Amino acid sequence: MKRTTLSLITVVTALGAVTGFAALTAPDGTAAPTAKASTRLPVERAGLLCPAPSTSEVAETLYTSYTPTGTTAATGTTGAGTAATGTAAAQAEKPTARLRPAASGATRGGSSGGGKKAKPPQAPATVTAPGKPVTAEANGGSAPALTGSATGTLAPGWTVQQTTVVPAGGARGLLGLTCGAPDTDFWFPAASTAKERQDYVHLTNPDDTAAVADIELYGPEGPLKSQFTEGIPVPPRSTVPVLLSTLTGETAQRDVTVHVTTRSGRVGAAIGAADDKLGSDWLAAAADPASSAVLPGIPGDATSVRLVAFVPGDDDADLKVQLATTTGTIVPAGAGTLHVKSGMTASVDLPQLTRGQVGSLLLTPSDPKKPAPFVAALQVVRGKGENTEIAFIPATSAISARATVADNRAKVSVLALTAPGAAAQVKVTASAGSGGGTPVSRTVTVKAGTTATLTDLVPQGLKGTYALTVEPVSGGKVYAARTLAVPDDGIPMFTVQTLVDDRGTVEVPSARQDLKVLDD
Repeated sequence: MKRTTLSLITVVTALGAVTGFAALTAPDGTAAPTAKASTRLPVERAGLLCPAPSTSEVAETLYTSYTPTGTTAATGTTGAGTAATGTAAAQAEKPTARLRPAASGATRGGSSGGGKKAKPPQAPATVTAPGKPVTAEANGGSAPALTGSATGTLAPGWTVQQTTVVPAGGARGLLGLTCGAPDTDFWFPAASTAKERQDYVHLTNPDDTAAVADIELYGPEGPLKSQFTEGIPVPPRSTVPVLLSTLTGETAQRDVTVHVTTRSGRVGAAIGAADDKLGSDWLAAAADPASSAVLPGIPGDATSVRLVAFVPGDDDADLKVQLATTTGTIVPAGAGTLHVKSGMTASVDLPQLTRGQVGSLLLTPSDPKKPAPFVAALQVVRGKGENTEIAFIPATSAISARATVADNRAKVSVLALTAPGAAAQVKVTASAGSGGGTPVSRTVTVKAGTTATLTDLVPQGLKGTYALTVEPVSGGKVYAARTLAVPDDGIPMFTVQTLVDDRGTVEVPSARQDLKVLDD
């Protein structure tokens, strides 16, 4: 008789990568102890969705696709957001990062079609190697929504920016959006059903099976009586735009909170908002409900800032409102608190908020002993009179490992970094340009309770656009947003994108157990 010891480290790691959970039992029936905590491995597949950019005939859209360097993905193919197992077939697979047009579904409520035939993206923003942005154009009013995925070494941190310029018409403006991942639950404070607003929620299904979505609307007095909002079908690999003002027969509301959920499947969701007088931009989903919020990167020359908040739970929220400036945290004059009733959308105007300094809004419970989860977003206006432009800043989460924003341009991009608690250090990297250039990095210190700005970190010999990647180094939590300002014919066009952690790694259980097999 001989005794053979079999180590199952590799087997357990592979099982954990595929299923997220692995359990072992010894031959005698006893449970095998776990000797190691979970670890993090690079993802090997990531999916993103970009809504149809515009219905304007004169729209010009630029897609910028980028994967940062520094995270080597495991080889292999598993599900989205998982680490790979390293099979021989997977090792032979060539990494890809590609977007493809989605079919256009029927518009729900009003028309969003028309315009000249779109110029489709040229091999839609296909990345070939980490570290260099790739761009593609799509002009006209019928440019499609895009869905796609990245695999292998191109998956960790894959980011796509969609930037559209509409120089004239009712949708005039600079519209920017970081294309998002599919999900089942989205919150959009700062939407509107007002007569001067045309707000479409774009639902995009990336999968091969149909999805079914529900839309709930909440105004200042509570839920809006809605019709045609339940069981909205979104066919496979297609997009459906829904005009919010057609979903309710109640009086038009200036401030509305939109809640999108799915009964089956998953979708990408974003709201395209166009104001007849102020301009247009994308409203991205806010961070999940929480008892505090950070809304970073309010431009220093903002002429109007409006805060919109909503409480989905049973308890009201009394919020303390503060502004983290470049020199410290202050209380806005006349707007230090906001009471938000349960199930109702609340708002407050914050005139002359920034006074020439880039700032970030901090929302915390007035009484720390009575926290209540809420969602929030800002509507920001630059310019005056007929020369105005609008943008939105949703509450965002802190950067835990790494975040990237693409389509930055020399002299017109501003990166805002906020440390609401303890001081923090972050590493910021400007990538190579889409047309050439050498990456550069800098370590930035953000003092406690302040917002630091970065405007001069540009690749050496820059040609084209570049990406900015933020990685925490030490200290407290950091929140970030990028403002891209492209003036056009006297209009201060701009858009603001918050930086969200890129989920370049996934947590995988790690265990080791020696099984003793008795052989005769």
